[in-house]
Amino acid sequence: MLGLTVERCCRDPRAASAAIKRAARQAPSPARLARTPATRSVIPGLDPGIHNQAGMAGYVYIVTNQKNGTLYIGVTSDLERRIHEHREGLTPGFAWKYGCTRLVWYEEHWDIGSAIQREKSLKRWNRQWKLDLVEAMNPGWDDLYLTLW
Repeated sequence: MLGLTVERCCRDPRAASAAIKRAARQAPSPARLARTPATRSVIPGLDPGIHNQAGMAGYVYIVTNQKNGTLYIGVTSDLERRIHEHREGLTPGFAWKYGCTRLVWYEEHWDIGSAIQREKSLKRWNRQWKLDLVEAMNPGWDDLYLTLW
């Protein structure tokens, strides 16, 4: 089916436009993706290295410099490596500039695509919602990196 769509798209711009609109209608909405069982919160102490056969696992995480301090939301396929990079200051940028080295919240997703979608969604949240999210999982704002590995 995809091959036919590509062939039609190359020949007729109207067919290309119709195929794109059809694909957009069939794709799940971001709100529906956020409710899918492909995501689950990770509880400290559980094995975070779970991968499924469909793709690579992804993680959304929040790091900060202190309790109720500057928040940085990121996404990665290797949480341990990425948080190590934050802690050692190996990647210059926003988190490095503001000293965000403490992992205070994270969530595992079955594939990196859903993790990226969740990250984009969280970045649109207001600050209080983000603080409430951290408080729900980690009321003491403890560094979760130390409990994971």
